[in-house]
Amino acid sequence: MTGSLQLKGEKYYIVLNVYDDFGKRHKKWIKTEFTKNSKIKEREQKLREVLTEYETKPQVLTSNLLFSDYIKIWLKEAKIKVDKVTYQHYENDAYNHIIPYFESKKIKLVNVDRQVLQDYFMFKYENGRLDGKGGLSPKTLRHHKNIINQTLELALLNNYVLSNQCISITLPKIERNVYEFYNLDETKKFLTAVKDEDLYPLYLITALYGLRRSEVLGLKWDSVDINAKRLTIKHTRTRCNEIIEKDKTKTKSSLRSFPLSNDICNLFIKLKNEEKTNIKLFGKSYVKNDYIFKWADGRPYDPDYITHRFKKDLKKHNLKIISFHGLRHSCGSLLNEQGYTLKDIQEWLGHADIQTTANIYLHLDTKRKENIANTISDVLVEK
Repeated sequence: MTGSLQLKGEKYYIVLNVYDDFGKRHKKWIKTEFTKNSKIKEREQKLREVLTEYETKPQVLTSNLLFSDYIKIWLKEAKIKVDKVTYQHYENDAYNHIIPYFESKKIKLVNVDRQVLQDYFMFKYENGRLDGKGGLSPKTLRHHKNIINQTLELALLNNYVLSNQCISITLPKIERNVYEFYNLDETKKFLTAVKDEDLYPLYLITALYGLRRSEVLGLKWDSVDINAKRLTIKHTRTRCNEIIEKDKTKTKSSLRSFPLSNDICNLFIKLKNEEKTNIKLFGKSYVKNDYIFKWADGRPYDPDYITHRFKKDLKKHNLKIISFHGLRHSCGSLLNEQGYTLKDIQEWLGHADIQTTANIYLHLDTKRKENIANTISDVLVEK
């Protein structure tokens, strides 16, 4: 709380800076009995007393601002702080779930207590899916909590609420994910089966380097250095509400390089030659860009197309159904099977921290556990 003394007519007023429901600053004028002839120290002492009173006494908040409207205010601030992909996820969760729920109940910002929030999360856990087929996952609910928590933190900062009740809610426990992946034989079988598919090069690079969908679709020709035999992951291409292209990776650790074998160098040379042929073939109708994986006329692949096409190819060749992201997990599990350390796998896959790697792949290390069990048995169990 800030304020000042201002002379208006014959009397001094204490002018406090206050904020309205929409975060705009206004001045609150409090008349005093001091005149211009009063002592400066007495006027300043009164100012300090009033400021202390407003800062320390419990505030009775009576704002009519709806919680749903304040979430929209928070979204405006969030938009300038986060990248486009993150904001679109915020926007989708807010407008598809959080805002409609609280708007329908006309819940005011000042009335958002723990029970109000707990009721929201319990409802979404049981009935939150937009298609009406059950509730939202514990992971998705944590995304919602993040939005609500940040909204209430902003409200607390702006003196619209006395506390952030989101920090005390109870959420369902996240169960350990069962990741779909191929073992070595299944990966070989997959690559052999799709050898003649037009997306085979994309599938091969994804499986070989354990790339995310956004990373393999973000590969540009400046990512490949044939002379140095080096592939660098430095661009991404993803979809949320729209296609988003970024000249940066998900995290700093995602910015990584791989050595290229002679076979993979030849594959990229072949793709470059095919691109040159297509440019001549399509002429002015060719869509010029630097992406490696794209349609013959130059249009980059839509990320959703790759996901759907991958599953279609698996069904076509009677292969075990996994997600496209499962190729990344297959790469990680193969590295684990071959005896590489978690640190090796973390760096290869570009995980931000080794705990992520451990959570995904440590439980797959069955062979070494079997060796340990056999070794202990040989030592302790009498033959």
